[in-house]
Amino acid sequence: MIADRARVDAYARALREAVRPGSVVLEIGTGPGIFAVLACQLGAGRVIAIEANPVIQLAREIAVANHCANRIEFVEDLSTNVKLPVRADVIVSDLRGVLPLFEYHIPSIADARRRFLAPGGTLISRKDSIWAAVVEAPEEYGKIVDPWERNGLGQNLSPARRVVANNLRKARFTSRQMLTKPRLWAELDYSTLEDPDVQFELCWTVQRNGFGHGVAVWFEAELTDDVHFSNAPGEPEMIYGSMFFPWLNPVPLAAGQIVRVDLLAKLLEGEYFWRWTTKIASLESSEKTVTHFDQSLMQGAVLSVAALQRVASTFVPQISEAGCVQQRTLELMDGSASLEKIARRLTAEFPLRFPQWQQALSYAGTLSREYSR
Repeated sequence: MIADRARVDAYARALREAVRPGSVVLEIGTGPGIFAVLACQLGAGRVIAIEANPVIQLAREIAVANHCANRIEFVEDLSTNVKLPVRADVIVSDLRGVLPLFEYHIPSIADARRRFLAPGGTLISRKDSIWAAVVEAPEEYGKIVDPWERNGLGQNLSPARRVVANNLRKARFTSRQMLTKPRLWAELDYSTLEDPDVQFELCWTVQRNGFGHGVAVWFEAELTDDVHFSNAPGEPEMIYGSMFFPWLNPVPLAAGQIVRVDLLAKLLEGEYFWRWTTKIASLESSEKTVTHFDQSLMQGAVLSVAALQRVASTFVPQISEAGCVQQRTLELMDGSASLEKIARRLTAEFPLRFPQWQQALSYAGTLSREYSR
C-alpha cells in the first residue's frame, strides 16, 4: 500500500486541500501512520490515528522519527469501539480491499461520519463508484480452471472445477479485453451512505465478437472534487487490481447480443457474500435466453455435511470441550485475577489440556489480546 505511488500521491493531494492550520484530523486504519504524520506536517493542530493492528507500534515510532509524536494520539482499537472527546474537521481512511465493499468498511465510515465528523467537515474519500464490464480473459480464466481440467493423472476433477468457478479472483485487465462498454453498478456516497449491501442488474450490449469469460468489476475513487484515482482496465497498475467474476464456462459472444448480470453483495458477519446471475440473450431476440448461469460464493464454499448440519436452524448445539475451556477462561477474566493466576486455575481444572501452566498462560494471553480491555 505504501509503495503504490498513485494511491499515496492521491491521498497526499487530498490532505493538502483539506487540512488547515489547527485542524483536527482523524485517520481510521492508520497502518504505519504516514498520513497521520503528513497531517501534522500540513499544520494540523491535533491528529487522532486509530488502528487495531499491532502495526500501530510502528506508526508511533515513525511519528517520533518525524518529530510530531506530541500532536498525534494513537488509539489501538477498532474505530467503532472508540469514543472521542472532540469532532474531527477531516476524517481520512482507506479501508477498501480490491473493492470498496470489503469487511466492515462501510459500517465503519458511516459510524465515524455520525459520531466523529464536525459540521461541515471533510471525508476523504468522498465517494466511490463501482463499474463493471464483460471481459475476454482466457489467461485469467485458465488460472482458475486449468488445474482441474488438465489433470495429468487422468482423473475427473469436475466437482472441484465447479467450486473454483464460483469464487472471485483479483486480476488485472486491459481496456482491449472488454467486450462491452463499462456500466455503473453502484455509487457509494460516504456523506450519506448507511446500507452496506448492494444489488443491481447490469445490462450490456456486446460491442465485438469474442469469448466472454466473466465480468470485471473495479472502482473509481473521488477523494475530493479535484482528486480521483481508479483501478479500471487500462489505467496505470495499482495495488487494488480489479475483481474477476468468472462464468461457469466461456461463452462465444457476437456484437449486438444482450448480456444481463444481476450482481448482489451482502455483508454477513464481517464478510461479503456475492452472487452473480447471468442471462445472455440470443442474437436474434433479446427476449430469448440462451445461456443462464446462477453463481455465488456459497456454491464456491467447501463445506462438509457435518459442518452444514451444525448451522441448521433445527440443530441443537452442545458445547465442546474446547468451547468449555474458552468459556471458563473468559469467565476468569473478571478483572480480579492476573493472567498468571488465570493460567494456574486453568491448569488445575484442565490438566490434560494444559500439562504445564505456561501453556495455559499462552492460551489465556491469546484470548486476552482479543477480548480484554
